[in-house]
Amino acid sequence: MKATIITIGDEILLGQILDTNSRYAADLLARVGVETIGIYSIADAPSEIITALDFALSKSDVVLLTGGLGPTKDDLTKKTLADYFHTPLVFNEEAYHWVEELLRSYPRASMNEYNKSQAFLPQDCTILRNLKGTASGMWFERREKVVISLPGVPFEAEALLQQEVLPRLEKRLGNELLKYKMLGVFDVPEAALAMHLRDYENSLPSGISLAYLPSAGYVRLRLTAKGVAVEQLEHFWQCLLKQLSPFSIECCEEFSPEEMFAKKLRQHPVTIATAESCTGGNIAHLITAAAGSSAYFLGGIVSYANEVKINVLGVRAQDLQQYGAVSEAVALQMAEGARRVTGADYAVSTTGIAGPGGGSIQKPVGTIWIGVAGPKGSWAKEFHFSAVRERNISKASVKALELLLKEIEKNKA
Repeated sequence: MKATIITIGDEILLGQILDTNSRYAADLLARVGVETIGIYSIADAPSEIITALDFALSKSDVVLLTGGLGPTKDDLTKKTLADYFHTPLVFNEEAYHWVEELLRSYPRASMNEYNKSQAFLPQDCTILRNLKGTASGMWFERREKVVISLPGVPFEAEALLQQEVLPRLEKRLGNELLKYKMLGVFDVPEAALAMHLRDYENSLPSGISLAYLPSAGYVRLRLTAKGVAVEQLEHFWQCLLKQLSPFSIECCEEFSPEEMFAKKLRQHPVTIATAESCTGGNIAHLITAAAGSSAYFLGGIVSYANEVKINVLGVRAQDLQQYGAVSEAVALQMAEGARRVTGADYAVSTTGIAGPGGGSIQKPVGTIWIGVAGPKGSWAKEFHFSAVRERNISKASVKALELLLKEIEKNKA
């Protein structure tokens, strides 16, 4: 089964917001065996919606639209879809009660004509209840093809995809199964990893494939099985793990450093903190991006200025003068200071030259020290990443999480 995703909204085309719906939807569709063959962003105009629908339906079994379902006059998707499928908009009593129920949970909200308009829906479609907002989702069927319309607000679209859309699609799929597993490989360039796995890839049967998804500091590997090959997935997964035994790897259902880190931290009753200079709070952001991180993350200090390193973290001024901010001594004291100030069991620090300027012959751009402090002592390690600021911040953040986790697991062993 093939799908096309269409995001509707002038704000996307103007670059005012980032389209996260397509990424989320494509990922969920892949989990149930639906292959996304195209993703398009279009203006909130009837002619554009109709043109996109015609094209998508000529190529796909499923068309998923997000956006344009708000209560105001510039939201045109619902009326356009009703016209497209030759069905009138009618008042839906059940949808009206859903809107009423939602509004009661907001003290300052009340029913008005715009909110009431959300209960006028195409007669010939299945209404999908939106528990997060007033705009219901819509499910149309046309000659064995499906058109699904969801609101553009990300948390509303995501909830509807999980609760309403995927269960319905799974019923339609029957035996068109697709499953995959993912892991992350650290500190190995993509090309070198591909060379290492060349014989393994050549051994994969029809229906099983390996994909490389490089990111800063690690490469995600996705092993996918389709149809009858699903039964062989576990065997070739174990073969892959054996092939990767020389490397540092982490397995996670939806691999990302933050999710992997969160999964591991839940296994250890410890608390952590951060002290960041060159990464500017990115490590703390990665940690708190995972739900439930309040159970182990106490806080972080972004000590960009030397005065903050001295006055908050307790870094010795003479060490800053003698060794510079980008040094082993400062990284150690930053990590120890974060642990002391917050009371955390463990702390990690970063200090370096992210770029593009500020480098020297002795300390070029990409030079970053990472410090780790714990109940059994502290240490720091120097890294040389790249000349690109964004990559340096990303790589240093991922490496810091990796080193912090290794220290925690080493002490708990």
